[in-house]
Amino acid sequence: MIKVLFICHGNICRSPISEFVLKDMVEKRGIQDKFEIASAATSTEEIWAGVGNPIYPPAQKVLREHGIGKTPYTNFSNKRARQVTRADYSHYDLLLCADSANIRNTQRITGPDTEGKIKLLLDYTGRPGRSIADPWYTGRFDETYRDVIDGCTALLEKLEEDGMI
Repeated sequence: MIKVLFICHGNICRSPISEFVLKDMVEKRGIQDKFEIASAATSTEEIWAGVGNPIYPPAQKVLREHGIGKTPYTNFSNKRARQVTRADYSHYDLLLCADSANIRNTQRITGPDTEGKIKLLLDYTGRPGRSIADPWYTGRFDETYRDVIDGCTALLEKLEEDGMI
């Protein structure tokens, strides 16, 4: 099983979009049983009294516009923000961040990336080192969605190329 954790600052936009896009892709390929896919935040800004906020409504909208969320596997209605933990590093095979600040902040929580698990999602594309723009600030959820599609598609291609799926 390949365990993937997507990470962004608040876990209400980029990382949950990534989580549910990848879930949709693997479900459509019939390989969801080969994956464990989740998302988390580096901050606690979207977590109050131990309860995380739901996915930001415009992020939910962009997922729905692309037909994501209609199956039990891709249903995001109960998704709540949570912060990445030290234990996540040993549990997940890949910790895929939306931007370089997420990488630094993830390593502050998990410790050093001794196994090379923490990467940018766009490192799998022809745009390594690039960040996924935060739609919280840009308002461009369509652009974020396209970047996530590119990253998740390239990730699956790499896993296939490596014989992992």
